[in-house]
Amino acid sequence: MLEQLDKEYVLHTYPRNYVNFKKGINATLFDENQKDYIDFTSGIGVVSVGHGNKELSDAICTQVNNITHISNLYAIEPQAKLAQKIAKLAQMDVATFFGNSGAEANEGAIKIARKYGETKFENKRYKVITLEHSFHGRTITTVKATGQNSMHSPNFAPYPDGFSYNDKIDDIYNSIDNETVAVMIELVQGEGGVQPFEKKAIQELAKFLKEQDILLIIDEVQTGAFRTGEFLASNLYEIQPDIITMAKGLGGGVPIGAVLTKHKDIFQPGDHGSTFGGNYLSTAAANKVLDILDEHKNSGALDETIIYFNLKLNKIFEENKNIFTQEVGIGLMRGLRVRDADTLAEIIPAAFNEGILVLRAGKNTLRFLPPLTISKIEIDEGFKRLANALNKIK
Repeated sequence: MLEQLDKEYVLHTYPRNYVNFKKGINATLFDENQKDYIDFTSGIGVVSVGHGNKELSDAICTQVNNITHISNLYAIEPQAKLAQKIAKLAQMDVATFFGNSGAEANEGAIKIARKYGETKFENKRYKVITLEHSFHGRTITTVKATGQNSMHSPNFAPYPDGFSYNDKIDDIYNSIDNETVAVMIELVQGEGGVQPFEKKAIQELAKFLKEQDILLIIDEVQTGAFRTGEFLASNLYEIQPDIITMAKGLGGGVPIGAVLTKHKDIFQPGDHGSTFGGNYLSTAAANKVLDILDEHKNSGALDETIIYFNLKLNKIFEENKNIFTQEVGIGLMRGLRVRDADTLAEIIPAAFNEGILVLRAGKNTLRFLPPLTISKIEIDEGFKRLANALNKIK
């Protein structure tokens, strides 16, 4: 019934698996037949505090029972409190604009950079440099900012100009010209294969860009909200970007995007907006998510979970070197390089059949994005099921 409805009425932009999930408890999902699955995906890095989190659901219900939405024509208390909370956790003097997604957040970041380039210099600066294998969204602008040729389909052309791509961090320096306004990068490329960049190289780039008055935009849509073990990957790399974008895990499943910037006065009323962005529902949810995760971090539980998960990941890697070639990633944003794309294509459905949800990234990476609150029991069971799947495809 679900498959029939979906195929007839939903516009298809994803290849579907027609399992019908009905309930979730932390990192465990249950389908309509009560079969359980360990979720090592958290909805592609979204369900940061787990499925069915009681604290989060209570906060959402309380808010919905009062006000869900009024529009940004009026001050919104949980929005203001969330902006303050983000600044304090980021340890940066920033103001935040709220939207509904990572793509929206990156659109906002590009608009900030473009206005900066228009108003701060005698000659107009508008060009943004990104990296090959990056992913910044699926709107017309953010898909052009994405450094993957496969994403630049002629079906959606023409695209906005002003974007260029480099293969390596070191190549960026020679790509800058007098029309360059910003460099936009992920510190860990998620869709590009869970690839972290070297800390020193990032710090040197940040220093150079600041000296040249070129903005540094860090896309933390996937790395933000404690995914790497710190509130922001920028904190982990010890840099202070001009603009940071967030989404995914920030709302724990409620859609929200955020653009943080040091340039607090760059936008004037009318420059940007969002009907739903930062409303009572999404910001009440995000406030509770950050409270839960901040406590999870401060108690030592998050660091303990990261260590335990990575020990188990290393064990599966060591026991399957005929399949995997490398461990990659940071915190609870992890990956295993697979020897070839065909093998990776076998692993994901085999894992699903064993009751373990995993993801792919790039051409040959098995990706792991579990809820940050995942238990040791769930980690053990998940890797046990993954081992069973691997044994069946050897």
